[in-house]
Amino acid sequence: MSSAKGSSAAGPRDRQEQIRVRVVEQGFVRIEELAEVLAVSPMTIHRDLDALERRGWLRKVRGGASAQPSALFHGDVRHRMVAMSEAKEELGRAALGLVGRAQALMFDESTTALRLARLLPAVAPVTVISNFLPLVNELAGEPGIEIISLGGVYYPAYEAFLGMETAEYCAALRADVLFMSTTAVTRGACYHQSPDTVLVKRALMASSTRRVLLIDHTKFAKQAIHRLAPLTDFDLVVIDRGTDPRDVEAMRDQGVAVHVAGDPGIGFAARPAAAAPDPAQ
Repeated sequence: MSSAKGSSAAGPRDRQEQIRVRVVEQGFVRIEELAEVLAVSPMTIHRDLDALERRGWLRKVRGGASAQPSALFHGDVRHRMVAMSEAKEELGRAALGLVGRAQALMFDESTTALRLARLLPAVAPVTVISNFLPLVNELAGEPGIEIISLGGVYYPAYEAFLGMETAEYCAALRADVLFMSTTAVTRGACYHQSPDTVLVKRALMASSTRRVLLIDHTKFAKQAIHRLAPLTDFDLVVIDRGTDPRDVEAMRDQGVAVHVAGDPGIGFAARPAAAAPDPAQ
């Protein structure tokens, strides 16, 4: 009871932080439980959950709040860091073969691309451009790696800068290769839960000469509501060895360039030559 009495004196910011920690640690917490523990009214908890949901920390559901990913909620970045760890490591090692010395590389806020970024000191010098704070911190001070951090509005739940300002900053830059991931793949296209994230990912794609999508096999079973781009917009899609062969075949039938991590010979296929202009036009 002492913790509840102490919580009642906390301001909204401290109380919301306690709620966030409980939801992230337990996965799901009921509104009545939070109200009792924090010694406030259920209506106050509703308002706190609304505020936390707007900032991307949790998903408000009937009767409580959840930290589990859904079609509308990406999940706390700490959960994403440990999810599918072996597959992400496999994808990162495979994608390293696409990096050339002295290239400018863009990275999105995905924890999959972070696995590749951690390997970059071995192929320095390179320039790294990213809106993902953990990636910037990971490479800060590494010899031979120049970092350009994309600013904007900071989203703590993503540990990334997102939104219009970030997209505009990105438009002023140009990179050789973009490495990124997505939340879900459905019917040959990428989807994400956050429109602000979609906005920045599209800006990254527009600012890169080559685009590489890194996805583990769980992406084919997930759902999200905001369409990002068709898989054919990427020069290469790198998948882990756990991917269902039917999903691989379906992508290739759609004209998607696919590489399975662990297979030899990763590289970019030659692009078809542009058609000559019609002199009659």
